Amino acid sequence: MVILTLNCGSSSVKYQVYDWDRKDVLATGIVERVTLGGASITHKARGKQDFTQEHECPTHTVAIELILNTLGHPEFGVIKDMSGIKAVGHRMVHGGDKFARSCLITDDFLTTFKDLCDLAPLHNPANLMGVEAARTVLPNVPHCAIMDTAWHQTMPAASYSYALPHDWEEKYGVRRYGFHGTSFLYNAKRAAVLLGKDPFDCNLIIAHIGNGSSINAVKNGCSYDTSMGLTPMEGLVMGTRCGDIDPGIIFHLMRKAGLHASDIEKKLNKESGVLGITGKWADRRDIEQAAEKGDKIAILAQEIESYRIKKYIGAYYAALGRVDALIFTAGVGEMGPVTRKLAASGLEELGIAIDQKKNELAKCRNAELDITGKGSRVKVYVIATDEELVMTEDSFALMNGTYDVHTNYSYAFQKKDYVNKARADGLVRDLEKKPYLKDMIAKLP
Repeated sequence: MVILTLNCGSSSVKYQVYDWDRKDVLATGIVERVTLGGASITHKARGKQDFTQEHECPTHTVAIELILNTLGHPEFGVIKDMSGIKAVGHRMVHGGDKFARSCLITDDFLTTFKDLCDLAPLHNPANLMGVEAARTVLPNVPHCAIMDTAWHQTMPAASYSYALPHDWEEKYGVRRYGFHGTSFLYNAKRAAVLLGKDPFDCNLIIAHIGNGSSINAVKNGCSYDTSMGLTPMEGLVMGTRCGDIDPGIIFHLMRKAGLHASDIEKKLNKESGVLGITGKWADRRDIEQAAEKGDKIAILAQEIESYRIKKYIGAYYAALGRVDALIFTAGVGEMGPVTRKLAASGLEELGIAIDQKKNELAKCRNAELDITGKGSRVKVYVIATDEELVMTEDSFALMNGTYDVHTNYSYAFQKKDYVNKARADGLVRDLEKKPYLKDMIAKLP
């Protein structure tokens, strides 16, 4: 039985193919520049050569057809018969107050979801295009919506309500929703395994740092507060998004620069963050290279981004009262030692310390690494996130009629003996090149 997961952006489609019976990832890939011209697919399958092909994709339907053709390719493919695909899981970014959990996609679902597009204009329309395209190409299998916002439904009103006219929440849905839910769920459950604790006895601070970044306070195993709000623009400094700002800036620019709301929205979403600070870089690797050469604006961008993370760590520590572990995850969180170092420095009085040597070497997406420093009361982990696995398990459970919210449901990766076969194979290769990683792998209690 095969489950296909899709993460559709406005100009890309990421995918993963999972063999449920063997509990193994068969293939992953991405189609880029969908609708833009010059599109191509990059496909990676277990035991086979990586495959890249240029192929024009004027629509998401064509992109998904390309994915299915690649999956069935006699040389690079992993599926002999497309009837083996039994479910498709879709990442859906913003469920608003309409969808509090993963669910099967129906015509009624799509009608309601379309009304939420203005809450996440960069994400929801693309998600919709992907769903409609996939249902066209694969009309006879269940399609499942995996909500980014579902994990945060446990937040108390004091966390999710803004100090705004109360009827705005009732009339317009203005409240904090939070995002990156599948990543936070995975990390929270895996951290509990590493700590050897019941997941609902864990207090955690999880920093999902990538092009889009957010941080989550987890109290007794459930989301308690998070940095993103009504939209994915609030909170941390990101690749192109501003994060927290004084809202008065918007009105100041309207008056002084004559900018319209749409102009400012574009600036805050696509031309701010570290790109706005540096004027040319959104990729942290570029910023890190420039900073190493002494570029002052690159160094400033690193300091601003990390300082914001540090402030949230301190605030969430105060909100939780007790913290069992601080976790770094996602692209920068997993592969960015400079960001981790700057964000965690000076937190020793809170009982948080990292081993600087281990932190510098901690670059691996196939293992869960422990970079806790000497004397630290709080464990510090670098955990490679696995949003696709959460999507896969939710899709199977929805198809099977066994799905429930995470407080009533146990995932396979919560088991102490859980092994991700693809990552285990990848770790063997990593250790051949980086044998020092062996001493950094988080040990199960």
